[in-house]
Amino acid sequence: MSLFKARDWWSTVLGEKEEFDQGCLCLADVDNSGNGQDKIIVGSFMGYLRIFNPHPVKTGDGAQAEDLLLEVHLRDPILQVEVGKFVSGTEMLHLAVLHSRKLCVYSVSGTLGNVEHGNQYQIKLMYEHNLQRTACNMTYGTFGDVKGRDLICIQSMDGMLMVFEQESYAFGRFLPGSLLPGPLAYSSRTDSFITVSSCRQVESYKYQVLAFATDADKRQETEQQKLGSGKRLVVDWTLNIGEQALDICIVSFNQSASSIFVLGERNFFCLKDNGQIRFMKKLDCSPSSFLPYCSVSEGTINTLIGNHNKMLHIYQDVTLKWATQLSHIPVAVRVGCLHDLKGVIVTLSDDGHLQCSYLGTDPSLFQAPKVESRELNYDELDKELKELQKLIKDVNKLQGVWPMTEKEDDLKVSALVSSNFDSVSQAPDIEVGTDLVPSVTVKVTLQNQVALQKAKLSVYVQPPLVLTCDQFTFEFMAPEMTKTVAFSVYLKGSYTPPELEGNAVVSYSRPTGIPRVIQCKFRLPLKLICLPGQPSKTASHKLTIDTNKSPVSLLSLFPGFANQSEDDQVNVMGFRFLGGSRVTLLASKTSQRYRIQSEQFEDLWLITNELIIRLKEYFEKQGIKDFSCSFSGSVPLQEYFELIDHHFELRINGEKLEELLSERAVQFRAIQRRLLTRFKDKTPAPLQHLDTLLDGTYKQVIALADAVEENQDNLFQAFIRLRSATHLVILLIGLWQKLSADQVAILEAAFLPLQQDTQELGWEETVDAAVSHLLKTCLSKSSKEQALTLGSQLDVPKDTSRLKKHITLLCDRLAKGGRLCLSTDAAAPPTMVMPGGCAPIPESDLEERSVEQESTELFTNHKHLIAETPMPEVPPLQGVAE
Repeated sequence: MSLFKARDWWSTVLGEKEEFDQGCLCLADVDNSGNGQDKIIVGSFMGYLRIFNPHPVKTGDGAQAEDLLLEVHLRDPILQVEVGKFVSGTEMLHLAVLHSRKLCVYSVSGTLGNVEHGNQYQIKLMYEHNLQRTACNMTYGTFGDVKGRDLICIQSMDGMLMVFEQESYAFGRFLPGSLLPGPLAYSSRTDSFITVSSCRQVESYKYQVLAFATDADKRQETEQQKLGSGKRLVVDWTLNIGEQALDICIVSFNQSASSIFVLGERNFFCLKDNGQIRFMKKLDCSPSSFLPYCSVSEGTINTLIGNHNKMLHIYQDVTLKWATQLSHIPVAVRVGCLHDLKGVIVTLSDDGHLQCSYLGTDPSLFQAPKVESRELNYDELDKELKELQKLIKDVNKLQGVWPMTEKEDDLKVSALVSSNFDSVSQAPDIEVGTDLVPSVTVKVTLQNQVALQKAKLSVYVQPPLVLTCDQFTFEFMAPEMTKTVAFSVYLKGSYTPPELEGNAVVSYSRPTGIPRVIQCKFRLPLKLICLPGQPSKTASHKLTIDTNKSPVSLLSLFPGFANQSEDDQVNVMGFRFLGGSRVTLLASKTSQRYRIQSEQFEDLWLITNELIIRLKEYFEKQGIKDFSCSFSGSVPLQEYFELIDHHFELRINGEKLEELLSERAVQFRAIQRRLLTRFKDKTPAPLQHLDTLLDGTYKQVIALADAVEENQDNLFQAFIRLRSATHLVILLIGLWQKLSADQVAILEAAFLPLQQDTQELGWEETVDAAVSHLLKTCLSKSSKEQALTLGSQLDVPKDTSRLKKHITLLCDRLAKGGRLCLSTDAAAPPTMVMPGGCAPIPESDLEERSVEQESTELFTNHKHLIAETPMPEVPPLQGVAE
């Protein structure tokens, strides 16, 4: 973009740490010199008023001392500066300065100097108006078609327009429905004020309507107002532009037509006098300022638009004619005649960079030098080429095109879980029931081979497990450096987590700039959430796991959970989770079976999974590699479905509570508006028990908010329990059908797609879509099912019957020999896809009936089936009632 940089004619930096905005810049012949040369007037929020008359010796010179005509500190922040005919009895130009609570009008004059310092300039206060309201911006013009003078209109922060007829205050009017003030401009052709309200619509108000409307001053009614002479303020026209406006400017083609330009946050609009859109342009970058001016071509208007990319775009109507690079972000832009140079572009940044520039290009004067002509030796070039090709081939043979990450790792991450609890628990005074919560320390070590910058370590564990710190940042790691961080993990809740596995993820960038991510998993000890407990002989939910090896003593599998009073009961062990729920584990002496039983179905998961993991580790240490587990019972879908129904019921209750809370909030705001209207009324009226209704609605809103929070907590716990039960069902299906690790991973992806459950995207509809996809692809029975397409949108279902039917159908097809895979090669060949979406999986009535019969036989209630399954005789437990 060097060719299209703005040609710097003169520039300077104003003050130190001063701030400026779009109203702080003005160009005019403020000293009435009569030579047609403009001066640059700048005001700052620090209260400094400066007037410049640039005279650069050569293009690009900085500011000289004589360029600054005047610098005055007015103490109050300067919001806007304008030049016009503001003093009665003369048509000379004067300077109007708007402060937050004051409007001042000055005359600027210069006297010829008798010494080398040149002319001297001073300002004289002609008059000032103290404002009763905090000002926002102002505009001026010949309001009411007055001749030879300009009137000033100031907009306050609360939406009141205050009109001043030079030295006297005329009237004030509140804009209807005003919330926040917007930009303000005056159209002399239609004698109206144009603004953009907080409703994001352009509004036009006639000056005559403002003048004859009801007075906005808060004083007692006059006799004239009591007679009803005041009129209500009515808007002339409105146009909804759908975005906030940054500035408004009005430009006239000629005496018969004018255009209203509005700069929005993403577009700029050109409107006719009646509010109709003449044209609009969508901007590529966020704008910061603009200035429309008449074009050389008749009937068109040029517009300068500055943006936050330090660019200045010049449009002719909607066509981009030029783009130039600035050295700063312009918050104000003006065009004037300086030092006999017409069309100088003056820009001002928010930190005080004032620049005068013009458009042009910077041609490149570089010419490539002539190359010495010499004869080429083709034999030497051919020899050099062969050597390079051989070198490239050798490099590719050694390490390939890309470096192998297995041979040279940039970073190695390892995690070590302490074998003992912390001597002082890091849990902040948390008790689960009557149990004190322990904590265990985890150390993560990072070993890097190359220099790394800003490596970030993130640690995640399953709730309700929490970490003392889960984010670590390493600004710089030198090569061959080792860093270790430690944190503690503890339980925060009266329910069990779905997994004891944690994840440590490190994200970093290689020296070449390629981002990489490395993760390391660690397993937390079971004793972190579980204590030795008294075994129970009776339980509501039971599972039996079969193995192909002789049973192992439970004391050797779970050495940390041996109960001192039950030393002889080596085949029975009790577990008690923090919070109170109990699980009993029994090992048969005569057969190769283990039974897990508990009062809560989801509590079976952790002990069952821990049992299988410890059995595999035990036999691996013994050198036995053919150990396997199996499950010959029925998959307990009925208990699983009860957890699904409970979770879905809490989701529906949450939606109902939120809808009710929204209704009560609307009612609360409506009562507030009624009360506010009563309190603002000049004639007191009875409240008609609105205060009592407001108090009652407030209590209902608070009660509903508490109910929503309580339901969200219950829903979160139900989702955690549902995840535990889902893990258990997937484990049992894998043992039942002897699924491979890849097939189990497909089941986990289908049944556990979400880490968090929300009202917008819930577990039920996500799992239903995934299971339906499996049923119509790898588990489909015919090409007709494969041709059906599923609905593309996930909506909250009305109930869970369809989901439960699909889960049952999936288990049935697995039982009949179906196998899970990511491709449909094993299934029937696909046919033409039918148009439209079909959410359910249609099957014939006969097939559905047969499926229901088979599933009823196969997936009966597990509570009743356990009683029929013969279990080897187990010695009676000591201390447990028969």
